[in-house]
Amino acid sequence: METSSPSTLFLCGKSSAEIEIAKSMKINDALKLPGAGQVSTLLQSEINNFRFDEEPFNVDLFMNSLSTNRFGRFLVWSPRLPSTHDVVSHNFCELPIGAVCVADVQFKGRGRSKNAWESPRGCLMYSFTLQMDDGKIVPLVQYVVSLAVTEAIKDVCDRNGFPYIDVRIKWPNDLYLNGLKVGGILCTSTYKSKKFNVSSGIGLNVGNEKPTTCLNAVLKELSTSSNEFIREDVMAAFFNKFEMLYDIFVNQGFQTLEELYYRTWLHSGQRVIVQEKNEDRVVENVVTIQGLTSSGYLLAIGDDNQMYELHPDGNRFSHPHKAAKELVS
Repeated sequence: METSSPSTLFLCGKSSAEIEIAKSMKINDALKLPGAGQVSTLLQSEINNFRFDEEPFNVDLFMNSLSTNRFGRFLVWSPRLPSTHDVVSHNFCELPIGAVCVADVQFKGRGRSKNAWESPRGCLMYSFTLQMDDGKIVPLVQYVVSLAVTEAIKDVCDRNGFPYIDVRIKWPNDLYLNGLKVGGILCTSTYKSKKFNVSSGIGLNVGNEKPTTCLNAVLKELSTSSNEFIREDVMAAFFNKFEMLYDIFVNQGFQTLEELYYRTWLHSGQRVIVQEKNEDRVVENVVTIQGLTSSGYLLAIGDDNQMYELHPDGNRFSHPHKAAKELVS
């Protein structure tokens, strides 16, 4: 039923060069939806010809707040989409590197383990493209994306005089505020022509406090003013931060960002129990999380000084070398 009406994609650019790309893509009908979904492609100049039931994404506000050289400068905006991630991954080769797709409402969002959910108004949902040469560091890029989100929120708070909103990273790719999930990251990649094509998706509860909480709900608790986080401002701040952090990551390695990352995540010094089934009994070992391994997994040390590398396993962690081992909080 959802796919019976076409999805409208507005193609927008920050400079004349990106605007020309948008015109060419519209003429050539270049963008497609997976599953043969119908697409209606329009230009930014045509937005004012439409009446929207609710306030749409403000493209001008986003572009005016953006100060990047690459990321976010080509924008695909839709009032309603199945999935922004599907748009960028399905059309990766047609889109310029750094292009972003954002939707006001998303009804087939994607997460880890093939999870899907509907993302209503008030959520900031966007996906963007990047291209990498070194496959060894591709798994680490999700941590740079997560860090850019938390740094962007700090930047918005600083610039607007908001109280500090302490959004934290729950490894590997969730965002938490006051113990509740407010967002998540999804990075997928394909290998083509000796390049890794990475599609990065971000979902963040800016103004929608269901089912957990959102940035504006916490801001309202901390402030007597009526100020609010604005989706366009948060997304522009993200790309401004991400471009800087990504350049450091590619040129100097993730180690340069580790100290900042550890200050932002939830796990430093966290003690957890590893359970190992041994015949008919369960042996428990207490381990303490130390940081990340060079490959991006959790590094932990046991009370017996044994080192553990822990991998994500749904909402838990697992030891990669002994299938019977699980990590429980």
